[in-house]
This record gives sequence, structure tokens and C-alpha cells, in this order.
Amino acid sequence: MVFKRKLYDEMLRWKADLADHYALLIKGARRVGKSTLAEEFAKNEYDTHILIDFSIASREIDELFENMLDLNYFFFRLQNIFQVKLHEHRSVIIFDEVQRQPLARQAIKHLVKDGRYHYIETGSLLTLKKNVQNIVIPSEEHRLTLYPMDFEEFKWATGDNVSADFLREAYAMKRPMGDAVHRKWMRDLRLYMLVGGMPQAIDTYIQTNNLQQVDDTKRKILELYDDDFRKIDPSGTASLFFRDIPAQLSRHASSFKVESATDGRPANSADTIMADMADSMVVNLAYHTTDPHVGMGLTKDPERYKAFLTDTGLFITLAFWDKRQTENTIYTKLLSDKLDANLGYVYENLVAQMLRTSGNELFYYTFPDGNNHNYEVDFLLSRGNKLVPIEVKSSGYKTHRSLDEFCSKFSSRIGQRLLLYAKDYQKDGPTTCLPVYFAPFI
Repeated sequence: MVFKRKLYDEMLRWKADLADHYALLIKGARRVGKSTLAEEFAKNEYDTHILIDFSIASREIDELFENMLDLNYFFFRLQNIFQVKLHEHRSVIIFDEVQRQPLARQAIKHLVKDGRYHYIETGSLLTLKKNVQNIVIPSEEHRLTLYPMDFEEFKWATGDNVSADFLREAYAMKRPMGDAVHRKWMRDLRLYMLVGGMPQAIDTYIQTNNLQQVDDTKRKILELYDDDFRKIDPSGTASLFFRDIPAQLSRHASSFKVESATDGRPANSADTIMADMADSMVVNLAYHTTDPHVGMGLTKDPERYKAFLTDTGLFITLAFWDKRQTENTIYTKLLSDKLDANLGYVYENLVAQMLRTSGNELFYYTFPDGNNHNYEVDFLLSRGNKLVPIEVKSSGYKTHRSLDEFCSKFSSRIGQRLLLYAKDYQKDGPTTCLPVYFAPFI
């Protein structure tokens, strides 16, 4: 199925304002829908298009990019191979999986300068970075990132085109939703958490209404990612890191522990491996800041970070990887919030996904409590000249000591102070307690 994506509007702005001078590069993890979105855009917004999928391109196609001196001959051959007539200023050429043919990416500079047609590229950020040896990286690229489908896109996909607008209005009013509405939204959010934002998994859910079959689809995606990680790192360390992310979050580790993932064995170039995993856009990294203030990128510790999956649906399947498949009974209990497990770490992954998809870099802060333990603020955002500290809890709460102590320690730097949790909106003194489904609007 072809789903409505928010990035489509940004692509329209590119076509209107930038396409005569820049190719559009859509980057993102595998299976997030880059190719589908590019082709749907081409069908809707242009008279004709040619899609070159470099994952299956013939040698004849590859040879076209070895000599770009005669563009008239290049376009003549391209149209004959694909049996598509291109129209100047009304046609687009898609370079799908462009990282597999670096010469095609290098050719973008000359093709854009030629000006006859528009160009869209799709690719994985990691392989785009790796496959640039001996080519000139074009500066004529306008880059957009496609993430897994967010909660609002999920609602659109499942046929609800109005509720998300009501949710945005409720956040602006800063008022409780009421028990019945809040319970419905939390159930819808838990369903989104279980299915996730990968278009293939959402399609399976819509077609079957069976969460076990959705789990099978997600496992296939995870196996594909695992294969990719073994290409990044043949030693298997990247794969071990990836599989250990849910366990480390469930233990409330203050940073990712390499030895925990490798059973105590040291891992060479661990930080480089994890950075490559983040570049694959399958993993989100939250960095510890050594001095929390506006401009946290200046004080981040590149060797101290927490790792999350960019899709919480995949995260839940990975968390139950010890089973051959995650049974429907487990999904049913998760959906009704009755599984006997502390799911705080699942909500933490969800908030990381929501904040990152909304355009925020991820930072956190820990500091000692004086009793051989640490206080930890799960996420830090900057708004204007102030910090917004965020603590995440899965259900009811009794205290938010870490948030209180942090705000006392850095009182002059604090704007809003937020608790994201599974209950309805309320104020608790200076702390604003928000349902977790409000996270994208912060």
C-alpha cells in the first residue's frame, strides 16, 4: 500500500523552489519507504518519469554513467532502454539506491547543471558515506530524511484522518483529555508502539489484523538489518550491540556498556561501530552532556551515550527475540498494558523516536545523588535560551526526584520541566505532567 507521508509536502517545496538547481536526496534506513515515496511523487507531480533501481540495474545501465560527456546521447539511450519519453522541465529521473552506483551520484552535478529534467535520489546514509571513494560528491543536493512513520501517519494509514488534529489542539490548550478520551489515545498509542512505523509492518497489520503476523514481518526487517550490520563489521560486534539495546535500556544503564553486549570482551573501535550504526538510521543515539546548557552539542561526550532503535515496533520485537516468535497473547497483554514487566524502557525508546523524528538532537544528563547512585534526566531539549528537562515514566508516578534535583541544581537555566507518562495531563507544582502522546509537540 502507498501511505500518506509528511515528507511529501517538503518534496513539493523542493519542486517549487529548488528543483532547477538541486537534486533531491531522500536518505533514511532501509524499509522506511523511500523508494515508494519517490515513485509516488513522480507519478503525481510529473508528466513522465524514469526510475533506475541500482540494486537490480543491468550492466548496460551502469555503463551509461561511465562517460557523461555527451548528455544528448545519454538521454537518448536512457529513454530507449526504459521506453519512456522525457519532457523538458516536466519529467523527473529517480536514482533509487544510488549508493550502489557512485558514478550516478557524481553525475548529478552535470545533470542538474544541464537543466532539462529534475532528479530524485534515494539511499542509506551509511552507504552513501562509505561509497564515495574516487568520486566528486555533488554539492547540488537538497537532502531530506525519511523516518519510520510517526503516530500521526500511522493514524492516517489506519483510516483516521481527524484525531491527530484534535490531539494537537488539546496540547495547545494544556487541559486534561478526560478519562474516556485519554484511555482511547493510550490504547491507540500502544497499538502504534506494537506495530511500529515501518510501512511493511503497518501494511501487514491493515491486511491481516493479526499482530503475530506483524511480528513475523518485523523479524524479517530485523534480520535484514542484522545482515547489514555484519557488512559494516564482519566481526559481529555491531550485531551484538544492536541486539543488546533493549536489555541495556531495561537495566537503566547510564550509558551503553560495550562489555555487557560482548560478554566482557573488549571491542575495538566500539564508538566508530556505534556511529556507523547511527548513520544507518536504524539506531538513535542520545549523548551525555557534561555541562547542560543551551548549545549542548558543544558539551556532548562522544564516548558516553545511550542507544535506542529508531522504530519502537522493531524495538519490542527485538526485546522478545529470545522467542522464535512473539505470540499474540504477549501482544494482547502489551496492548492492554497488563504484561508483568516494567515497560518504562519501551516508553523511553518511544519518546526518543518521537523527539528525534520531530527534529531534535538527543541529549541526557546524569549526576551523583551522594549515595553511590545517580540522578538521571532522560532527555534535554533547548528552547530559546532555556533548557527543557524531560523525565519519562511508563505508568503512575509517586516522585520525580531526578527531575526535581536537576532543576534545583541548574535553576537559572530551566524553562519548562516535563514529566512524560501514561496518565492524563496535570500540573504537579512547577512540573507539567504530559501524556506521552504529546511528545511530538514539545
